Amino acid sequence: MPDALNFDMAAVGQRLLDEAYRLIAALPLLLLALLIVWLAWHAGIWVSRRAWVARAARSNPFLQELTRTTIRWIVLGLGVLVALEIMQATALVGAVLGTAGVLGVVLGFAFKSILENYLAGILMSIRQPFSPRDHVVIDGNEGIVVSLNSRATILMTLDGNHLRLPNALVFGSVTLNYTRNPSRRFDFEIGVGVNEDLIRAQELGIQELGQIDGVMDKPPPRAMITALGDSNVQVRFHGWVDQREHEFLQVRSEAIRRVKLILEEAGMDMPEPIYRVQLREVGKSVADSAPLRDPSPATTHDSTPVDTRVHLDVADQIESEQHVHKGSDLLDPDAPRE
Repeated sequence: MPDALNFDMAAVGQRLLDEAYRLIAALPLLLLALLIVWLAWHAGIWVSRRAWVARAARSNPFLQELTRTTIRWIVLGLGVLVALEIMQATALVGAVLGTAGVLGVVLGFAFKSILENYLAGILMSIRQPFSPRDHVVIDGNEGIVVSLNSRATILMTLDGNHLRLPNALVFGSVTLNYTRNPSRRFDFEIGVGVNEDLIRAQELGIQELGQIDGVMDKPPPRAMITALGDSNVQVRFHGWVDQREHEFLQVRSEAIRRVKLILEEAGMDMPEPIYRVQLREVGKSVADSAPLRDPSPATTHDSTPVDTRVHLDVADQIESEQHVHKGSDLLDPDAPRE
């Protein structure tokens, strides 16, 4: 039993010596392999900086960097394969690729949302679905586009809040862009008495809409009767606004005010629902009760012109946000839109 526990140190020393001789013999090949890897790395950098790479994605800085990085790693990978072949270690390639495949699947599940946002950012940087400062509604979120980076789309809401939307959500959602077509239609309804001349009411309203600063001549303003109520007839007026020059909500507000005034000046009745409340003592008849009077307060007409030009209240905040995201913004104002 004691003899079984004795180690042959001479055999161990001879084995270590043989491995040392083998390593020294393979040292030139190892140095050559490292040199090839070093040359492949610099060759990848040189190829990635060629002009044809920049021309392939000149309208998209993000895509340029992605292309350059991909080329560098491909060239480096080829250099590593050549180095392993020189070292006669190609069997190691299969093991490395198998491990990389399993690791890729694990990372894919672990960072699924991150990868989705990243890929959506790449596709949107190519497609350019909107421009900086476009007024959009994305999945019910309304705001002004500030920037697009590799993971998120930045909006500035109309009340001045910073809104960050994941690119995967933006890519798969319905997007309403108010800026793409500058002409935008507004409408509103006004109730006119059932005994009034409705054709004349429509003509007066259309004529007044045509005189409002901000309402476009083409398409022209229009009016139509939409409903017959209990005490009035609903007339809907339409008009178009060029959002590049005039504020949409301000023009609509001014249109409602001016049409109401012109109809009142023409003597048009614009009744409201009337509710009569009768109060009487017990034992008295309705006829004995004092009749209720409907007071008619005098109306005052304000003809002061209203400024309907575009006033973006959050312009300074948008400017500040765009300055912060300037280096990582993937949106190109001059790129063609899809």
